[in-house]
Amino acid sequence: MQEIKHPSSIIEILEKHHYVADDEFATALFLLLKLQKPLLIEGPPGVGKTEIALVLSQILETKLIRLQCYEGLDINAAVYEWNYQKQLLGIKLQEDSPFSIEEKEKHIFSYEYLLKRPLLQSIMEEEKAPVLLIDELDRSDEEFEAFLLELLSAFQLSIPEIGTIKATHKPYVVLTSNRTRELSDALKRRCLYHWIDYPDMEKEMDIVRKRLPGIEQKLLEQVVSCVQQFRQQKLSKTPGVSETIDWAESLMVLGYREMNAEAFKKTLGSVLKSAEDIDMIRSADFAEFNIAT
Repeated sequence: MQEIKHPSSIIEILEKHHYVADDEFATALFLLLKLQKPLLIEGPPGVGKTEIALVLSQILETKLIRLQCYEGLDINAAVYEWNYQKQLLGIKLQEDSPFSIEEKEKHIFSYEYLLKRPLLQSIMEEEKAPVLLIDELDRSDEEFEAFLLELLSAFQLSIPEIGTIKATHKPYVVLTSNRTRELSDALKRRCLYHWIDYPDMEKEMDIVRKRLPGIEQKLLEQVVSCVQQFRQQKLSKTPGVSETIDWAESLMVLGYREMNAEAFKKTLGSVLKSAEDIDMIRSADFAEFNIAT
């Protein structure tokens, strides 16, 4: 792993992994690595919030552990649960053993019967500090968010039957949010913070070019320009950078070196993910998007 001495070196390393970051984001990532303080990244969908965790794990040459959040997420899915079938088998096998009830309970509530979920995996990783991605935290309930506070402040988790488990190696924690709801101040106080917005045209072209180095300049300009204009429309689902890349790659696969009206209409499903949005854009004047008819 290349030594990271300054935020500017992070920008260079990220570019090698085809990820474009500005000075402010590079500084936030530098502090994440040096302070090992969780980093909360907010922004609209598809701007690279989730991908940065994957790239960091590649840079650090360590494991990526991901917890995908959703409404109703609970401790059983996020932290641990007991392997009840194995416990029942263990109880049956110990029926004629000379051990006391307390000894039998201690045995069946040991690590041997514990199913580790992402959060527990992250603090019990023994070889190397992993990257822990807590993705789309805003989709989870406030109760689960409150539960995270122990992990984010002390890097430990409590299991009633076993006790408190502290991290062997403090994980590098990245939390993402699409801001569908406001996260608590208590959680934010425990994190560094960065907002990723939709990029301007020049930056978005740079991102697409790094991901698709063989793209024709004319096609690149057309695709990015169209997406930039789409974002100014009242769409139900605004396209992110990931959709821009998908659209450009789709056009390349179909053999287009530049975009015309036919290519535009055929491939809108690569960038727009709503029938209403596609109908709205198709009914627009193509001259508005600088597309030849």
